[in-house]
Amino acid sequence: MKFWASWCSICLSTLKHTDELAKENGKDYVILSVVSPGHKGEKSEADFKKWYSKLDYKNLPVLIDSSGKLLEQYGVRSYPTAAFIDSNGKLVKTRPGFIKKSEIESTLKSIK
Repeated sequence: MKFWASWCSICLSTLKHTDELAKENGKDYVILSVVSPGHKGEKSEADFKKWYSKLDYKNLPVLIDSSGKLLEQYGVRSYPTAAFIDSNGKLVKTRPGFIKKSEIESTLKSIK
């Protein structure tokens, strides 16, 4: 899962790679992104949806965490933050900040 915000320049610069990874979803992994409207400086849900609809990311699912509970559960303190979860639903690794696409792929391959 990628936690991000519309105002985060690092997040925006990596959305293309995240969209590419999401397009490659298969039996081994699923890429999800999470935005929390009204939390940590993010715009309202309606404003976010309007803004996002103008972007061209066709493969990237965006979960709307309007309550902010996912931010709390995964201890997200900054954007972007990646949370890697295994097939049993266990959190394996949380990684704040910029991550190269190759590092994401390597981490995904290491998770069972």
